[in-house]
Parts: sequence; C-alpha cells; structure tokens
Amino acid sequence: MKQKVTLIVAILAGLLAAVLTRTYLASKDAELERMKREFRERHGVIEVLCYAEDVPGGTKLEMKHLGTRKVPASGLRGQALSKQNADEIIGRKIISGHNNGELVFWSDIEGGNPTGNGLATDIRKKMRAVSINATGAAAVSGMVKPNDHVDVIGTFSFPKPGDGDKQVQELVTCTMLQNVLVLATGKDTAKTTSAYNFGGSNYSTVTLEVTPREAEMLVFCEQIKGRLALTLRNRNDTSYEKELPQVDFEKIRSEIEELNMKRQMEIGGAR
Repeated sequence: MKQKVTLIVAILAGLLAAVLTRTYLASKDAELERMKREFRERHGVIEVLCYAEDVPGGTKLEMKHLGTRKVPASGLRGQALSKQNADEIIGRKIISGHNNGELVFWSDIEGGNPTGNGLATDIRKKMRAVSINATGAAAVSGMVKPNDHVDVIGTFSFPKPGDGDKQVQELVTCTMLQNVLVLATGKDTAKTTSAYNFGGSNYSTVTLEVTPREAEMLVFCEQIKGRLALTLRNRNDTSYEKELPQVDFEKIRSEIEELNMKRQMEIGGAR
C-alpha cells in the first residue's frame, strides 16, 4: 500500500512539474510575442519585394517571380528591395536559389546594385562601417555573405579575485550586437560579387554596418584580445532578444538542462 501511495505521489509530482514547466514556457512565449508587437508598433512596417514562388539559382527574374510582403522596418529599411526596385531587377539573374516568400536583397542579384559607387554609398546615414577579424568558424565557416544579417558574440578574459591577493582569469561570453548588416566580406561587397565568386570563404575580415558607439565597442574588444564570432540569421528574421545574459561556466552548469528542454519543446511545436 505504501509503495502505491509513493508511486501515485511521484506521478502527481511529475505531472505538476510538467504543467508548471509548460505554463512557464507559455508565459515566456506570450511575453516574446508582446515584445514583437511593441517592436513593430515602435519601428513601423515597410512593404518590400519577395519571391512569389520557388526560384532556382541562375534564373532571369520576371514579374511572375516577384510579390510583396510587409515586414518590420528596423534592420531592413534601405536593404530589402521595395516595389519601386522591381523594374531594376527584371531580366537580371539571381545568384542562388530562393524559396517562396523569402525577401529580395541586392545580394541576390548578380552584380548587385548598379547605382552605387563604392562602399560608402551603401552605408546609411548616421551609421559607420567597421571591419572585424572573422574567418573560419568565427564567420560560420566562411558562409557569411554581403547583405546577410548576423549577431556578434564576444568572448573575453576578465580578472577576478582569487585566494588571498591572487587574481584569476575568468572567461565570459556575451552577445554584443544583434541583427547587424554585413556590408562586405574581405573586399567583396554585393556590388562586386557575381555568381562565380559570391560567398567565397577566402576572407579574413567582415565589414559591418554599426552605430558610432557600437564601432567603439568592437574596436576596443579586438584591442584587448577578445575573440569575436558571428552567428548567421535567417534572411527574414528581425527578432530581438531583450535579455541575453553573460555566459560563464556557472551559467552553463545551472541552465543547460532548462535550455535543452525549451529547445526540444520549440522544435516539437514547429513540426
């Protein structure tokens, strides 16, 4: 009898834990949706060109290949093509294949934007271009390309008090910048690349479009021998994580199980 009671209590405790976990994750998802809604209301939306069907690489664009979508303006204004650009790309080849609904960028078009002259014309007002050292794994195996959007992650070694008067070095990783436009990889920009050399891995620097304050941070990080890495975004993803914590060994130890559980639930929900 005692064993049955213990088993029932264990089952109920497990069900309660599952319900509480589900409720917690649902509240977080609701909070994320609220943040997205506020973000769209604050920054507005723009209507841009998208692919109206799956289009293979090398295709000469026709009007039937193009449609429009309304998207958040932040991070895409001045980058994604508008309806007014349609006449400029009709009859031109795209470099690689794209799926129905994906946004159209100048980086898709062989030869890029013909009206620009040099990198300076690609930089939006009040923004700056800064290059960081990024090659191999730090540049997603060299697959980061001009007009991609990335997040910038930094890893640094900070001194902290140890035993007695000694100081020890502590490694800390944090996401510094989110949804940053890539202006160039090495010396290649969207205007200078073609279907034959676009997205090559033979570069050691990536040039980003950032604000003056962000440029200062990136330069300082490299001066103190911090290691910078890029994470590549889906071309249609303009999301923003409001609170991303610093990561150290203790953070990994304490949260890795929760992170894996949430990821599995999100993957299951997306199927």
